Amino acid sequence: MAAQATQITKNMSIAEALNIDRSTAPIFMQFGMYCLGCPAALGESIEDAAAVHGIDVDALIKALNEYLADK
Repeated sequence: MAAQATQITKNMSIAEALNIDRSTAPIFMQFGMYCLGCPAALGESIEDAAAVHGIDVDALIKALNEYLADK
């Protein structure tokens, strides 16, 4: 049985999520988060970044984790 992928949480930074799986980058971009390489991506939580960009963080986290589960 394969190991379950690590879950992404809204408390993680974008950088932490990308370190789990860099192929999640297009999902962030689909939600309008194009700041994947900016300095804030290193320390700001996904939840904080989503709030700044007016993005539904729960929908983003769900999409990221569904993607990881389907890999």
